[in-house]
Amino acid sequence: MPTIFDFVNANEMVSYWETLTKDRPPYLGETLFPAQKKLGLDLKWIKGSAGLPVVLKPSAFDVGAVPRPRIGFDRLTAEMPFFKESLYIDEELRQQLNMVLETGNQAYIDAVLNRIFNDNTVLLEGAAARREQMRMMALTTGAISITANGQNYSYDYGIPSSHKVTVTTSWSSTSADIGADIVAGQDLIEDDTGVRPTRAVCSRKTWGYMLKNEIFKKSIYVLSQGQATLTDSVLKQYLQDTYGLEVVVYSKRYNNDSKSATKYVPDDTFVMFPSGALGTTWFGTTPEESDLMGKAVANVSITDVGVAVTSINKADPVNVETKVTMISLPSFEAADQVYILDVIHS
Repeated sequence: MPTIFDFVNANEMVSYWETLTKDRPPYLGETLFPAQKKLGLDLKWIKGSAGLPVVLKPSAFDVGAVPRPRIGFDRLTAEMPFFKESLYIDEELRQQLNMVLETGNQAYIDAVLNRIFNDNTVLLEGAAARREQMRMMALTTGAISITANGQNYSYDYGIPSSHKVTVTTSWSSTSADIGADIVAGQDLIEDDTGVRPTRAVCSRKTWGYMLKNEIFKKSIYVLSQGQATLTDSVLKQYLQDTYGLEVVVYSKRYNNDSKSATKYVPDDTFVMFPSGALGTTWFGTTPEESDLMGKAVANVSITDVGVAVTSINKADPVNVETKVTMISLPSFEAADQVYILDVIHS
């Protein structure tokens, strides 16, 4: 008769997860920092490669070329952090599976297996949430800081201080000139890097300030000849037409390391950035993938580009440990082209 070990393993877990998530909309950070994988822990990238072009030097004929120094490039190096958690099958579910295995009824077996796999997806959900947390920390603050389980990870992407600005009039005031703040940021980034921000992200609370803004209301009223009210779609179209800015209102949340609900994009922050990818979500090779894959001691399967799912059969007590491990960190090549605006003047 089949046992629990025949059904609950890393390959089946990954298959269940990928079926569950195949039609799920991606996190915003997945589109801004697409995923890639590399060997090892060390991550190196070049920041500041995009910017204003420097004209080519003139030269006389029949002389050697003057080598150009590589100015404006910062080569950054970091060691990617390691994340790991595991779960055992709940004893009640384990007993239920044993009972339905005796019946041979596949519908009953699938129902219990789905409950077991669904329990274990919390680890993969947590890995995805951690990656989005890091990406959004980088985008909205210019740095990543993680302190949990006795580990401390800190990364600073070196966004210039002039690109992190506090408004002079809080956007919570309906008379604030939000448009002027937007243009000032776009102009500064374009002057410094040659690239103009065309996209922005903020929380629902920050977006609410913009919906209540009297200057926007009056401008839209005039442009529509009094026919439009200030809705999400109307304001987004106005910002696109007037400032060439596509705004994403991002309200997703996660439970942080203290189990508190936290917004990926904090309130009172408005971030502008150019089109295209801003960096890369890098994955390293976990110890489970490099040392246990293909070995009899454990079953290892890879999902989400670089997340290792490992199942280990336990004999006493009889159970299956499911472990999810990940080595990951975003690079941020376009960090200098990002403008972070604190919209509340303190």
